[in-house]
Amino acid sequence: MSIFLSAAEKERYKRQIMLFGEKGQKRLKKSTVFMVGAGGLGSSAALYLAGAGIGRIIIADSDKVELSNLNRQVLHSKKRIQKNKALSAKTTLEALNDNIKIEAVTERITGENIDQYARQADLLLDCLDNFETRFLLNSYAVEKKKPLLFGGISGYFGQLALILPKKSFCLACIFEGLPAKGIFPVLGATPGVIGSLQAMEAVKYLAGTGGNLKSELLTWNGLTQEFRKIVIKRDPHCVVCGKEKR
Repeated sequence: MSIFLSAAEKERYKRQIMLFGEKGQKRLKKSTVFMVGAGGLGSSAALYLAGAGIGRIIIADSDKVELSNLNRQVLHSKKRIQKNKALSAKTTLEALNDNIKIEAVTERITGENIDQYARQADLLLDCLDNFETRFLLNSYAVEKKKPLLFGGISGYFGQLALILPKKSFCLACIFEGLPAKGIFPVLGATPGVIGSLQAMEAVKYLAGTGGNLKSELLTWNGLTQEFRKIVIKRDPHCVVCGKEKR
């Protein structure tokens, strides 16, 4: 099916069409992104993906908005406390851009339901704060050979990686076991930075423009404003993506 841009869409997106042309914008319009997490990372990532004109965004989060979220989770507001985060996100994103389709998933993502929501996605976004679901999403991406954008934050620090199955390391190559559970500190701008970088990588990947991270973990230190790229090789003995699993 041919993808067309209306006059209003050409006007809305004209500044980025200057970067990658109408062809790139049409690629964004026909793309589907499945993102898990409508918290701090998901807030900035979703806002910029919606603003860029990603045609379909499926956003999953089973949690409810709490007052302590509001220093960083800018998809939500005080009036939506106790509302499901995915539904709150849908309200905000539809108000931002009514040219795209937003789908809210209010149930927790599990091994039983993940394929139902992720199978049609062109790109998976990890905007999570719990490693159990993060490892599930990573395993699914490797199994189904779907690209996965990972973002992680704590305090003033953040990490970003594009997982390309068969071409790069996966999250199980660099993270072993589950971290201790508990509340961790975070400045609101930290997920703002990393979530925005996730959106940047996603738009470039889907529009087919620029370059993406390749076998690299990008780290950011907000205290010193330093970025580093760490080249990481796939672990041949990785329990998820190791060669013996292929």
